[in-house]
Amino acid sequence: MAAKQQKNKIIKLAKFFNYILGTSPYEFGLVPDKNGFVKIKEFLKAVNEENGYGFVRQLQINEIIISSYSTKIEISDNLIRATEREKPLYSITNSDMPKLLFSCVRNKAYPVVIEKGIRPMGRKHVILSSDRQMALRMGRRFDQSPVLLCINMQQAKAKGVIFHHAGGSLYFAEFIPQNTFSGPPLPKDKNPLKKPASQKITPVYEPSGTFEIDLTEIEKAPVKIKRSAKKKKIAWKIQRKQKARGRP
Repeated sequence: MAAKQQKNKIIKLAKFFNYILGTSPYEFGLVPDKNGFVKIKEFLKAVNEENGYGFVRQLQINEIIISSYSTKIEISDNLIRATEREKPLYSITNSDMPKLLFSCVRNKAYPVVIEKGIRPMGRKHVILSSDRQMALRMGRRFDQSPVLLCINMQQAKAKGVIFHHAGGSLYFAEFIPQNTFSGPPLPKDKNPLKKPASQKITPVYEPSGTFEIDLTEIEKAPVKIKRSAKKKKIAWKIQRKQKARGRP
């Protein structure tokens, strides 16, 4: 009974993986390369976002690959793809496109992006979506609080950007130049640089006379303690005292 349940579980997963990779990757925010591959790490993140599939790991992928229930999925190094695909991977388009597209960048990278434009992050292309929520969904896969950017298609195309349609709401391009997108203002520095602490100036005293006294040498020199000398005894005083005491 347990073996049958495990078999059904693997078959169900295999069908789900085939649907994601071979039928509708764009529905899950995935853009395969020209050979149909996506990164396993990115694929697992997309699968885990679906209700009831948070348990899926590399182990489940391996079980499907080695099982005899499905041979429509294959892996190569850190990539995975469906061997049978229903639609072309993507098409070039610069017409009939939405006026605005959205993409996310990391918070830390945002200041650089404003100056130099949007470049691929761990991919070969910049992934965009006409759906704001889908762009945020993809952005949260690499940053918990990504920065959402809005790309003006007319301005981007005027600068020679060629867009590819990856299916559904997804598009991609090699690069998005600066001044063709907008985003939130840069956060102000909450911890501005503190003013350097004023240095204490030690006063320098000029010697008043011709010669300068080295006080350090005086402090180092040993201190001689003078002892009071014993008074010399006078002979006649001794004799007088002895007579007074009746001594010869």
